[in-house]
Amino acid sequence: MKGVRYLEAVPGYPAPHSPYSHAVVANGFVFVSEQSAVRPGGGPLEILGTTMQEQTHQALRNVAAILEAAGSSLDRVVKVTVLLARPDLAGGMNGAYAEHFPGPKPARAIARLGVEVPGIFVSIEAIALAAES
Repeated sequence: MKGVRYLEAVPGYPAPHSPYSHAVVANGFVFVSEQSAVRPGGGPLEILGTTMQEQTHQALRNVAAILEAAGSSLDRVVKVTVLLARPDLAGGMNGAYAEHFPGPKPARAIARLGVEVPGIFVSIEAIALAAES
């Protein structure tokens, strides 16, 4: 598609384990697919962290790495969707999440994670402004 860029490979980040792109850049935005707390340089299901806080930090570091590869950053995020396997642990997610968005907060939705993957507590997707031309 003309004017659309698909990020399927991000340096130091596992390749997608399913048929999707890590991010798509289109029409001035970067759309980041949901990211869990996978270990950079590891396998696609090699999870870092055993607590909601640890996994939230890692998932957001992964989102940040993908945004950087797309020429954007967390401070350009306008919308986040947080998917929780354990909604009862949302308080722990909120504390870690707030550290990554210290300034104006992007719009956000929280939903229950639809698939159960052992060891995964949180998965995060984001929409950010693309790099300014």
